[in-house]
Amino acid sequence: MKTAKIDRKQLVERHHPSVAKVDPLSPLSVGNGDFAFTADITGLQTFPTHYGVPLGTQSNWGWHSTGKSDRFSLDDLQMQTLDTYGRGVQYPLYPGNRGEVYHWLRQNPHRIQLGQLAFYLLKENGEQATIADVREVEQELNLWEGCLYSHFKLEGQEVQVVTVCHPEKDEIGVKVTSPLIVREQLGIVLRFPSPPLGSQKWKETIDLNWNECDRHQTVWIKRSGNAASFKRIMDEDEYEVAWGWSEGRLVQTGAHEYTLNPGPCHELTFTVSFALRQPELGCFHEVREASKRHWECFWSTGGAVDFSMSSDRRAVELERRVILSQYLTAIHCGGSLPPQETGFMYSSWFGKFHLEMHWWHAAHFPLWGRGHILEKSLQWYLSILPVAKKLAASQGYEGARWPKMVGPNGRQSPSEIAPVLIWQQPHPIVLAELCYQSNMKKETLRRWKELVFETAEFMASFAVWEQSQNRYVLGPPLIPAQECHNPQESKNPTFELEYWAFGLELAVKWKKRLGEAVPSEWIKVAKAIAHPPQRNGMYLAHENCPLTFEKYNRDHPSMVGAFGMLPGERIDLDVMKRTLSRVHREWRWETAWGWDFPMCAMTAARLGERQQAVDFLLMETPKNTYLPNGHNYQGKHLTAYLPGNGGLLTAVAMMASGWRGSTTDDAPGFPDDGSWVVQWENLQPFL
Repeated sequence: MKTAKIDRKQLVERHHPSVAKVDPLSPLSVGNGDFAFTADITGLQTFPTHYGVPLGTQSNWGWHSTGKSDRFSLDDLQMQTLDTYGRGVQYPLYPGNRGEVYHWLRQNPHRIQLGQLAFYLLKENGEQATIADVREVEQELNLWEGCLYSHFKLEGQEVQVVTVCHPEKDEIGVKVTSPLIVREQLGIVLRFPSPPLGSQKWKETIDLNWNECDRHQTVWIKRSGNAASFKRIMDEDEYEVAWGWSEGRLVQTGAHEYTLNPGPCHELTFTVSFALRQPELGCFHEVREASKRHWECFWSTGGAVDFSMSSDRRAVELERRVILSQYLTAIHCGGSLPPQETGFMYSSWFGKFHLEMHWWHAAHFPLWGRGHILEKSLQWYLSILPVAKKLAASQGYEGARWPKMVGPNGRQSPSEIAPVLIWQQPHPIVLAELCYQSNMKKETLRRWKELVFETAEFMASFAVWEQSQNRYVLGPPLIPAQECHNPQESKNPTFELEYWAFGLELAVKWKKRLGEAVPSEWIKVAKAIAHPPQRNGMYLAHENCPLTFEKYNRDHPSMVGAFGMLPGERIDLDVMKRTLSRVHREWRWETAWGWDFPMCAMTAARLGERQQAVDFLLMETPKNTYLPNGHNYQGKHLTAYLPGNGGLLTAVAMMASGWRGSTTDDAPGFPDDGSWVVQWENLQPFL
């Protein structure tokens, strides 16, 4: 029912997340794509230890290198040489006798916590209030406005808080109304943790470090009237913080801690702004009005899907996941860099981002009519193109080889897996194609053509001609998307073979659209690349993995992505149907990841298995859990996993509006038995 006019405000307002007590896994955030602030039940970060992970204040520009940025380079590592059809190719896989270098390069640069902004709350007897003293909590995130409204009582006294983020500046605006202010029982504290990182234990790299005060500096830049600014100095790295307020006096209460005592008033407003240099400071009302305009425009334009007329009991939950995923990917994945998997919630893998996940984070934006958001992070690839070309050349390949785990500088990180993963390579071609499909102009082709062509050059040169079989092959060495395989045994993974052919064919189309000569090697590789391997009528993880369904039925069932995530023009539909059916029955879903469920749903949709598509999308298993705040839960230390949210949006757009070549655009991925009524508008068909 694509023609229905959806009441978008009503649709969004049905799913404002709200809490009445501390949910340790589900704090709420405000943000703008390049910066976000996550709050507890007070609207600030007052009780962080009562949450499962740190309450983040992070950005795309806030990074730090312990010691200095060039302390070590990849040249300082002991590389491992893997035989590649008679020649050696070097990869930074293992520490060897350079453990310090190896781990420093993995951890640096790392994303930093810009500051922790909290209330100090005193009881009438002067004691510090604890979480147990905070009563009658009512908190709601108004998605239509981008405003977090918090209400609670301390010893019967009301506290009302509004928290909001500027859509264009990395600035938080806060309004507090309470009789506790005039009683001098409420104030605001801003403190800064120590940024250096040295631990190799996952939890210790997530937690904030409130020790080692001498490892960083916080100095006043300016103090005048109701405003102040600070400079943060961490080895060679610096950033600045500006704070402005309506009433009160700011005092330093620790080496890296500042306290705002509001004075005799009932209402306090303030803003805190973060930037590398000279943060701009506005007033609360300016921030709030800018936020309201931005989010109303966001929800009023782009795509929308309404399931409210469906009778399937799961429809309300799917609609909730869709609305919250749009909000979360906009604030965490909509910026100038590919996002880390936890967004700005807290640092995972040292705050670095994984480029094989960029497709899952961001491919949905053009499908939902928001291609301009994807273009911001796609631009980053052009900035690191020289680094990617240097990496390819160092290994004897043409074009640009995109690294897997990186920071803003694009330098690959040492890892047992990342350097030999290859499925991120075609991503820039496909993401550029999605941008083109949403804006079919020569200007779009010219903007991204270098990205597309340099990627295709690498892909063509990476494939190896196997004379005995009269075909091009991929690997060994490589690790497929399903990361549990030995790189020196992995050959011709099903998904990667299909992705290589599809990516090169798209690059050929781009050459033709621009009227440029097509490199003959691209055509040869695309046409003669090995067919996806199968055994007993089912596709395998890769050619040397006959026990795909007995020994390797864990992690990602990536072979099914060859027809679903991809159009799969060389895929046998009967074989894929049997493959998906066995995956459904026998995969160890407790080992899967959040994006595996929408990936399987897309495959089922293309196969015409509509009921199975919905069943995959909403499978009841821990890794497919969506918390009250909308985040895709993976485990106690990975409570946010945005590739799951992005994958959900891609799958729903495809299932609602179809794909190129689908027989209908009237919800071809949903059951047509009347249980699902899918109203949608402004979605773009998938590839």
